[in-house]
Amino acid sequence: MATERELLTARLFFRAVFPIIKVILNDDEGMKKKFKNVKAEVQFVAKDEKGPVGAWLIFNNGEFNVEYGICQKPDITFSFKSVKKMNDMLAGKPVIPSIKGFTKVPLLIKILSLLLSLKILMPNARPKDPQKKRLKVKLSFYMITTALSQYNKGGDADMIKWTTKQPDRIYQISVEGEDIAAYLRVKAGNSKAGRGFYLRKRPFLHMKFHGVDGALAVLLRDAEFVDAVGKGYVSVEGAPEYAAQLNDFMQRIQAMLT
Repeated sequence: MATERELLTARLFFRAVFPIIKVILNDDEGMKKKFKNVKAEVQFVAKDEKGPVGAWLIFNNGEFNVEYGICQKPDITFSFKSVKKMNDMLAGKPVIPSIKGFTKVPLLIKILSLLLSLKILMPNARPKDPQKKRLKVKLSFYMITTALSQYNKGGDADMIKWTTKQPDRIYQISVEGEDIAAYLRVKAGNSKAGRGFYLRKRPFLHMKFHGVDGALAVLLRDAEFVDAVGKGYVSVEGAPEYAAQLNDFMQRIQAMLT
């Protein structure tokens, strides 16, 4: 039976990682062209004593969506013997799932190439191309803010304790000189992630990364957060102790997803 941590990790993959596939399909010209005329549903499911754990991807001629649970008639199904094995595979580890839909070879090849493109999120992925660098930062910002909210909603005790004692606060992250920004809203135990800038009130905390390379220095852990501030990779507007706490949760989530 899956542990609570394994189920929480699966939740993060389904609700924070899978949704950013839409960004890849919009921003990566090669992927956009590849999926332009694809209409299919692709299931990921793991066996568990309490019932199957799954989500499926919906491709609709350039549009993309994620649904949670079990699809009735998927075109391709990736099945796993346990939630842990599914998590490991999604984290890029060598796990071979059972695949139903081998007859749809062109579609399967496209799906596998799309899954491989998610490796850009890995801590050791160091793109050289400026567009790929920008994409990595954008995907990472969108993923991590959503994952922070899901980490709270998924029941992590420390995250719940942290959010419960806070009034309505906005935690904003952005890259100077780029239209890359995301935020986490926290209020009395509730949380919600968003993309772009929150405009209704001034952020309680704003982490401003100095360009794409400054953001990458932190994401790739070339510099620890405190050193990154000292080196000018990122500046913090607001209470620095909360920036350190938020960064700690980010590191925990990254460890779960890799």
